[in-house]
Amino acid sequence: MARPREFDEDRVITAAMDTFWRHGYEGTSTRALCDSTGLGPSSLYNTFGGKRQLYLRALQRYYETSTAEQVELLRGEGTAKDRLRAMMVHAVDADLDEADGRGCFAINAAVEIAGPDPAVKDAVRRNFDRVEEELRAVVTTGRRTGELRSTADARTVARRVQSTYYGLRVLARVQDDRQTLLDTVESTLADL
Repeated sequence: MARPREFDEDRVITAAMDTFWRHGYEGTSTRALCDSTGLGPSSLYNTFGGKRQLYLRALQRYYETSTAEQVELLRGEGTAKDRLRAMMVHAVDADLDEADGRGCFAINAAVEIAGPDPAVKDAVRRNFDRVEEELRAVVTTGRRTGELRSTADARTVARRVQSTYYGLRVLARVQDDRQTLLDTVESTLADL
C-alpha cells in the first residue's frame, strides 16, 4: 500500500511556478526547486517525474491563476474599452513593480523554451488562446454597442489587441516609464 503524501501538492506546484517564473527553466536548478518547495530531490522526482514535468504543471498553475485573473478583468464591469484598458494597465503596473518584475510567465516560457519543446508550446498556446477568446468576446460586445468602430473581423481585432498587450509585457522589461506604456494602451484603444 502506497504511503499517503506528506505535503500539499498545490503549495509545491505554486512554489515551483514562482521559482521557474523568477529564474526561467534553464536557470532553475533542482537545488532551487528543493529549496522553494521544501521537498527532497527524490520526492520531487518521484511525485512529478522530473523538472520538465514540474515545469508543465507550473504552466498549468499559471493558467489557473494569472490567466484566470486576466479573464476576470476582461469580464469585469464597464465598457469594452474600460475592460481592455483594465487588463493592459494591470499588466503594466504588475510588470513595473520592482518587488516582482517577473513579467508574464507564459511569455517568458514562449521565448525561452516553447520553440524546441512541443509540450511547453501547447501549454503556452493554451494560455494565449484563452486570452484571445475573451478578447474576441469583448470586441464583439464593443462593436454591438457601437463603442468600437473597427469593421475588421472580431478575432483579427482581438489578436491585434493581444499582440499589443503581449508586446507591452515584453517592453515593460526594459521600459520603466509608466506613462510611455500607458500612452501605447490609449493609442491602441483609440484605434479600435
